[in-house]
Formats: sequence, structure tokens, C-alpha cells
Amino acid sequence: MSNATRILLALFIGLALGVIAAAQAPVIGVQIAYWLDIVGSLWLNGLRMTVVPLVVALLVTGIVKSAEAARAGPMAARTVFWVVCLMIISAVLGAVLTPALLSLWPMPAESAAALRAALTTVPAVAEQPPLRDFIVALVPTNPISSAANDSILPLLIFTLVFAFAVTRLAQEPRAQMAGFFSALADAMVIVIEWVLKLAPIGVFALAFVVGARSGLAALGAVAHYIVTVSIVGIIVGAFAYPIAVFAGKVRLGEFVRQIAPVQAFAVSTQSSLASLPLMLKKAEALGVRESTAGLVLPMAVALLRVTGPAMNLAVALYVANWFGVELDAFDYGFAIFIAALTSMGAVSLPGSVSFVTSIAPICLALGIPIEPLALLIAVETLPDIFRTTGNVQMDVALATVIEAPEKEKANALS
Repeated sequence: MSNATRILLALFIGLALGVIAAAQAPVIGVQIAYWLDIVGSLWLNGLRMTVVPLVVALLVTGIVKSAEAARAGPMAARTVFWVVCLMIISAVLGAVLTPALLSLWPMPAESAAALRAALTTVPAVAEQPPLRDFIVALVPTNPISSAANDSILPLLIFTLVFAFAVTRLAQEPRAQMAGFFSALADAMVIVIEWVLKLAPIGVFALAFVVGARSGLAALGAVAHYIVTVSIVGIIVGAFAYPIAVFAGKVRLGEFVRQIAPVQAFAVSTQSSLASLPLMLKKAEALGVRESTAGLVLPMAVALLRVTGPAMNLAVALYVANWFGVELDAFDYGFAIFIAALTSMGAVSLPGSVSFVTSIAPICLALGIPIEPLALLIAVETLPDIFRTTGNVQMDVALATVIEAPEKEKANALS
């Protein structure tokens, strides 16, 4: 049994036992919930302690790798340009689609209220500082202090500037800096994998507490969350079809026929990397030359996870809606920026790891509670199916887009 399956089972068993305890032995249920709340909070703190160093390390290495890839030649540079554009568009779609879906189909009010009451570890939503103070604080006077205080937006801005400065170094010191941050990221991934090994215990503890305090309302809320976030992923992934047709100059019926086996394989493996050999084969069947597919698709797998910004932002906005966090236009703008940025840094991570490192920075920057992420990670297996299928079909679509100018050149010469 995979760890993801164990986490999912722990969620539903914890919820069920919590509901039963609250109904049959409420006094004992309260006592058990008190101690399990401590266990769950300890595990959640273990997740939180990895976020800042891992995000910084991934952002630096991601920008350095992207810059090196862009130097590889015109085709590689075009691929990186398209990757950046697609990630930004994905974040914008997440910011537009999620509020629209929650407006059309809101979480049941009783479920939201019960879950807010159940998660007692969630701090009160802090008031936003005045606009002047907020803007001035974007440039940190002390990035170490920003990291210590979870001031994630100023920290990301400093890290972004620092990472671009690293790309301007000579080759040897640039390689040394990239190697250091790559090693730091690898070490933090090991730490978070250790924490995730304990996830069935932590999720069970938190789920029992939620079940004991909110009853059956929790189950409806979880189902509502899965459907909402999955719809966002499906819509974003579906943009691969018009991109392949209009920018990649591929017939719609042919793209549908060739991409279907890739989608089926992605559903079964939930891995873009494992789907790469089949993507290469189907891209060539769509008229992409082997040399183009061999360059673009590995780069796409390494740099592009197109559903990530939209679905990560959808999770953060869902939690904000759940806990009544009001966001203005500035907040949405910064959310789009952070979602695109952190997703580009986390594309090579396992889904359970990137779920935390990509979504927690959005929540921390906007004052959205991150405690619910400890429960939502348990059901990530289901939305992750749509994450992966959307990613692989966009990767193949991107290969057709990069090949399209080469086809036009060949036709002009002939």
C-alpha cells in the first residue's frame, strides 16, 4: 500500500471514529480529541518548518536552471519563454475560476462553520496593514528576519533578485552556488519525506479532532473541495487542445487521438516523468521531429507543470473562502505572482511535497491559515489525477507549438 493510500485511509478512519466518539461517548471523545490535537499540531509544525528553506532553495535552483536552459539555443529559449507564459496564464485562470466556482457552488455554510470551529489551532485572521506599509515592506531590510517571521512575500522578492544575480556570476562560482542550493533542496526534501512518512498518524489525529467537533459536515466539505479544485485543473489542462490546434498547427481530431493513450498512462502512473517515453512517441506521431521532441519534452517535464499554479492557487483561495479571509485586487495580484513562481521551482518534486511547498507560501503571504492543508493533503491523490493528465497533454501541445515555426521554414524552402 502506498503512503498516499495510507494517508487517505487515515483521513476517513479518523473522521469516522471522531464522529462515532462524539455521538456515542462525547466526554471520552473530547478527552481523546484534546491529546490527538497535540499530536496533529506537532506533525503540522514538522511540515511548516521545511517550507521556507525548501522554497528558497528551489527558487534559486529553478531560476539558475531556466537561465542555463535558455542559453542552450533559440529553440530552448522559446521553450522557456512559453513555459513562463503558460505558468502565468495558469495562475491567472486559477484566480478567476476559483472564486467563480465558489460563487456558483459555495461550500455549505454549516460545513464551513463546523470545520472552522473544529480546527481550533487556526489563528485569528490578522488585519491587513495600511497600503503604504504593505508596499514598503515588500523590500525587506532583513531577509533573515522575514524568513523567521514567515513574511514570505518579501522573502520571495529578495530570493528572486538574489537568484537572478547568481545567473550573472562566472561559470565556476555560479555552479558552486547552484550546487549549494541544490544540495539544500535535496536535504530538505529528505526531511519533508520523513515528516510525510508520519502523515498517516498526523492526519488521523487531526481528522479525529475534526470529526469529533464537526460531525458529518466534514465529509461534505471534503467532497466539495475535491470537486472544486479538480474542475479548475480540468479546465486549465483543456487549454492544451486549442494551443495545439491554433499555435501548434495540429488538427484537433489527430491531437485527441494521439494524446488519449498518454492521458490513460498518466492516470495510471500519476507521473509526468514516467509518461515521457510515450509523450515522445506521440509527439513524433503529430509531426514533431525527433530532435525537437527530444529537446522540448524533457525541458517541459523539468520546468512546466501547467496545472500547478491554477490548482495550488485554487487550494489557497478555497481555504481563504472557508475561513472568511477577504482578499482585494492587490492580494490576487500577489497570489498570481507567488503561485507561478513557486510552481516553477517545485515542478520536479513529488506531488505530496510540492503540495506543501507551493501552497503554503501563498497562504503565508496573504494571511490565509495553512493548518487546513494538513487535512487537504490527505485527499490530494484524487485531484492529482487531473494535475498529471493536464500536465502531460500540455507538454505534448508545447512540443507542437515549438515545432510549428520549423515546419513553416521547411515548407517555405520547399
